[in-house]
Amino acid sequence: MDSRPFACVLGAAVSVYVAGCTSPFDIPDPIAVNAINPPPGARNHRPPSRYRADDVPTEAFPALSADSSPDGYVRYALFHNPRVEQAYQQWLAAADRLPQVRALPDPRLNFGFFVNEVETRVGAQQARIGAQQTFPWPGELQNKEDAASFAAAAAWQRFQSARLAVSERVVVSLHELAYLDSALQITRDNLDLLRTVEEVIRARYRVATGSHPELIRVQLEYAQLEDRLAQLASMRPSYVADLNAALNRDSSAPIRSLPDLPGRVANLSADNLVEIARRSNPQLLALDDLIEQQRMLTEVARKDGLPDLTVGLDYIVTDEALDSSIPESGDDPILLSFGINLPLWREKYDAAVRESLANRLAVSYERADQANRIFSSIHRAWFEHTDADRRVRLYRQTLIPKAEESLRAYLASYRAGSASFLDLLDTERTLLEFAIASERARADRATALARLNTLAGEIVPTTPADQPHDVENNQ
Repeated sequence: MDSRPFACVLGAAVSVYVAGCTSPFDIPDPIAVNAINPPPGARNHRPPSRYRADDVPTEAFPALSADSSPDGYVRYALFHNPRVEQAYQQWLAAADRLPQVRALPDPRLNFGFFVNEVETRVGAQQARIGAQQTFPWPGELQNKEDAASFAAAAAWQRFQSARLAVSERVVVSLHELAYLDSALQITRDNLDLLRTVEEVIRARYRVATGSHPELIRVQLEYAQLEDRLAQLASMRPSYVADLNAALNRDSSAPIRSLPDLPGRVANLSADNLVEIARRSNPQLLALDDLIEQQRMLTEVARKDGLPDLTVGLDYIVTDEALDSSIPESGDDPILLSFGINLPLWREKYDAAVRESLANRLAVSYERADQANRIFSSIHRAWFEHTDADRRVRLYRQTLIPKAEESLRAYLASYRAGSASFLDLLDTERTLLEFAIASERARADRATALARLNTLAGEIVPTTPADQPHDVENNQ
């Protein structure tokens, strides 16, 4: 018998109690069961779960505050998100199948009364009490338990997959919101800059060195930026609602501004991440377990076509004989019986075997297709992550500093009257677009890394984005 599924099921129950500590872009391990408990009033709306303990103080379960870290948001979601709880309950249901399938069929108890008593030498038979127990073919119950164990192990992997998916959703939502908050702040800074330019133009206009069209043009540009700022601000409630949905909170629950989330960069190649996914991706591991489950069910189908043994014991209530001097008068006989069923209709048993073989092949092909999808997605996410990191470095190390230097130079020249207003305005626009594009690239880098964590099935090794790093080439 393969002990792996049983180890998975037992190990899963233990691993719920393990707490993890990770970076803001990582996916934390399950929260310690002794540290979580549903808030008062929520118990009537949540199913019982071993994922939460009822004897823990209310202040022990995860909560959000004004200074919560991204890791705190992820932990909160893992506790509150209904998708995680659904997958956990499904694992509990699958685990509870084991004691059901390994048990013997229920014994049968029979009672019978003779309407017309049968007169025998030792007395009249009045009633019969019997019990029967059926024993399946040797190994059939063990195969059923093995199949249920593999199914429970697959359910546990689906639970892990749900946790990874929810963690990715929270991380992506956080960074989209951080991008929006950064874009809002950049736009406000550019409004302040345009206000300064407008003051310079007004000063020049008063001394007849500036033109009225220039003043109108900067006011139009200022109005356009104000409209852009209003549009960005109106988008924030929808971004907040998306994050709150992942946290299972009210859509209007406030979320603090998150413009300065730290960045991390993967330092493994796509091929190395594919190898990690081969051994760690929970979707692939769940399909591996389902393949083994079908293999066990094939053995069950084969043994289901073999005879089962039934052992019976009958006790016959006997009255005293008419002639009480007869030896053994009134003795109650006991009958031990044995029987087997006759599986003569072979077509149904052969069809059950063929069905289990076809199911196993179907799951095998599903696993191959899923592996191809996951591995190709890793290459795509790796490209998006590294390309976004390249863009962040290009904007922050080269383009934005040059644009800032150019803007300062044009502003000084314009004050001195040696530069045109259009050149100054074009430089300001360029700096605005570079700054927003840089924040977009930072968000893309983080969301692609979150995707890589989900696809790999474990935390991808990373280094801080503000430190020198050299991502391995994708060979």
